[in-house]
Amino acid sequence: MKFDRPATTNPIDNLTVVGRPIHRIDGALKVTGQATYAYEGHEPDLDYAYGYPLGAAIAKGRILAMDVEAAKSAPGVLSIVTTLDVGDREKGEYNTATLFGGSKVQHYHQAVALVIAETFEQARAAASLIKVEYEEEAGSYDLDEAMKTAVKPDEEEEPDTEFGDFDTAFPRSPVTLDAHYRTPDQSHAAMEPHASIAAWAGDALRVWTSSQMIDWWRQDLATFLDMDKEKIQLMSPFIGGGFGGKLFLRADAVLAALGAKAAGRAVKVTLPRPMIMNNTTHRPATVQRIRIGAAADGKIEAIAHESWSGDLPGGKPETAVNQTRLLYAGANRMTAMRLATLDLAEGNAMRAPGEAPGLMALEIAMDEMADKLGIDPVEFRIINDTQVDPEHPERPFSHRDLIGCLRLGAERFGWQGRQTPGSRREGNWLIGTGVAAALRNNLLVPSGARVRLTREGRVTVETDMTDIGTGSYTIIAQTAAEMMGVTVEEVDVRLGDSRFPVSAGSGGQFGANCSTAGVYAACVKLRDAVVKTIGLNTEDVVFEGGQVRSGNRAVPLAEVAGPEGLVAEDTMEWGDLSKTHQQSTFGAHFVEVAVDMASGECRVRRMLAVCAAGRILNPITARSQVIGAMTMGVGAALSEELAVDTRRGFFVNHDLAGYEVAVHADIPHQEVIFLDETDPMSSPMKAKGVGELGLCGVSAAISNAVYNATGVRVREYPVTLDKLIGGLPEVA
Repeated sequence: MKFDRPATTNPIDNLTVVGRPIHRIDGALKVTGQATYAYEGHEPDLDYAYGYPLGAAIAKGRILAMDVEAAKSAPGVLSIVTTLDVGDREKGEYNTATLFGGSKVQHYHQAVALVIAETFEQARAAASLIKVEYEEEAGSYDLDEAMKTAVKPDEEEEPDTEFGDFDTAFPRSPVTLDAHYRTPDQSHAAMEPHASIAAWAGDALRVWTSSQMIDWWRQDLATFLDMDKEKIQLMSPFIGGGFGGKLFLRADAVLAALGAKAAGRAVKVTLPRPMIMNNTTHRPATVQRIRIGAAADGKIEAIAHESWSGDLPGGKPETAVNQTRLLYAGANRMTAMRLATLDLAEGNAMRAPGEAPGLMALEIAMDEMADKLGIDPVEFRIINDTQVDPEHPERPFSHRDLIGCLRLGAERFGWQGRQTPGSRREGNWLIGTGVAAALRNNLLVPSGARVRLTREGRVTVETDMTDIGTGSYTIIAQTAAEMMGVTVEEVDVRLGDSRFPVSAGSGGQFGANCSTAGVYAACVKLRDAVVKTIGLNTEDVVFEGGQVRSGNRAVPLAEVAGPEGLVAEDTMEWGDLSKTHQQSTFGAHFVEVAVDMASGECRVRRMLAVCAAGRILNPITARSQVIGAMTMGVGAALSEELAVDTRRGFFVNHDLAGYEVAVHADIPHQEVIFLDETDPMSSPMKAKGVGELGLCGVSAAISNAVYNATGVRVREYPVTLDKLIGGLPEVA
């Protein structure tokens, strides 16, 4: 099916099941321990061995020799695979870093060997016996230094943009801001580590892994192993968190496949936490410069956003300027990104790549401008709303209600009671409130599904879509139930297996809208097959209550299916609607913080998110996505930072003790409001994503609240007490 015109009325609009607050259908499996994750045993008859990886002890250079004799003689060791044994391998389409193979070391903790043994402990002990001789090279590890030689990225992929005449308009503006902001390297820090099990049967390979994108991984693994991808079955039925860190094939899957081949056994491999931080991908640090010029009435006349980030050779920039191209009006505009070479682990997508760090800067700058203008921060944002793409005024937004988010949020949060910076106190605490707008684009990715109607009248959905804790199982079941006129309990959903039709996968907040649209397309075909089988009038056919009805005739679906059942398969393809109309999601975040006037300790006290993201397919799972993202924003604002050793080239705090994510004690009352809306241009579901929108702007809202509490403006994240304490005596 091709979606190339706005959706009209369709069966989803009945909202009998879709849009209802249905609890996760996989919830019971998870809370009872029956959901099988990547590292757990999936096949009782497999004889599992354990692989332990060894990471490079240098950040850049070459391996001259490896002595594995002592490790081979260690108790329980079955086999050892080294990067020198494997040799250079072709990189897949989605990877910048070398996952394994060859003598070159690109970054610290790059995998250089795998020890396979009878037990995990034996493999780990033996790995410590391997001796590696390196030839170390000087590397680039400091963004401040590397940005001096940063270059323009690929012009076709990430061009600079200009509209109007910024250079002339900015200095002429009555009120101007020119400021630099910094965001640090950050880790996905998912609870479930990167883990895989591999088992060979002749020349066929089965891999159980923790992957957000089944087909991407399968293609890249086939490239690495130089084999036909049709001989690889990749399975990822449950994932314990991804946040973008499991979008791309990683070393654990590669090592498991090689280890299983070497040992002649099924092999389990998990990356230790320090290796996850330094071996897999991370959100790159940025240095951002924002210039805004406005008239006295608050209307932006000129806006420019420049960003510097770093990555391995051949990598891509953190696209921190993207939201600035769309979020606010302004006749004269400029954005630019520059990419530095850094010999750290691969920088790549982390929840809301681009917009998350970009809004951490832009939404502080907007607050600073509002302060200079003497205009309320909410009103300043409303004044500069736009219903068209500011860089392409002929291109309207498909649906945009940022103003609705801001006004409703201000009312519900009690924004009118906001006081001047540093003036509100409760004992030793300085109290402040902050706001930030949110934007995240609605991406459209082809997505397929297979739908079966069984002789019992049940509906089975098969798609390689993944569920990273987002609720994919549930919203897919709701979609099929709505389309086929059955209850959710009568739908079986099978996900995360490469034998199923290729889906959009989980990423870019496109998973919910695109995967359900693919199920919709397959169900349309199945409905047609049902109608054709029994010769009903297609114009007035109704699927309801486990029956298909036309006029006075009603036939149970079980009867229509017959003994063999009916099967339909289709893929949702996308036309040009996303080109003629800008599709985005919007939100507003409001935060209240308390700052200890003596120590600078920050505590978040209240949080509110108002989201405009098309039809909400399930308010329970959608709210869960948003509050999880808000929690992530608290960590990004106040504590999360991968500290770089700029001499040795690695992240020092590479575990969950040193890398401090937000925990339950850090999170106060959270409220989420979804505007009641649909976007007919997004898909037949009229939905959009929320999983990344909930993060966008949160950290800036917190930083703005800290400023309102203390009068101290911090432009470098995380907002830690050492950056506040110097300014506190004046206000305290």
